[in-house]
Amino acid sequence: MQNSNMQNQNQNKIQNPSTQVPKTPQMNERDFVNDILSTEKYMTNAYSVALNEASHQHLYNDLLGIFNETQNMQHELFDLMFQKGWYKLEAESAQKIQQSYQQHSGYMNQFPYQGTIQ
Repeated sequence: MQNSNMQNQNQNKIQNPSTQVPKTPQMNERDFVNDILSTEKYMTNAYSVALNEASHQHLYNDLLGIFNETQNMQHELFDLMFQKGWYKLEAESAQKIQQSYQQHSGYMNQFPYQGTIQ
């Protein structure tokens, strides 16, 4: 039974063939890219907070430009890791996606200005 579950989980994985890296105590290419990706994720979160709290338009515009550059770099690093097989995604069934959509669509009724949200 457990072997069957493992096979189903592997079938739901979306991954490219993994690029091999040396298994040594020193950081390898995968380690460096993963570290930079983690840093970029942290930075986009921090810039998001700064954007929400910027009270001066010029500062806001500068932060927005930096945020966009950082977000784009984060996406490029994710793409690189995915292409090299170092980042896995899990496929979800259409039924579960539909269930989630229906569940979250119900939340629209809770918004105070239902007529203005498109």
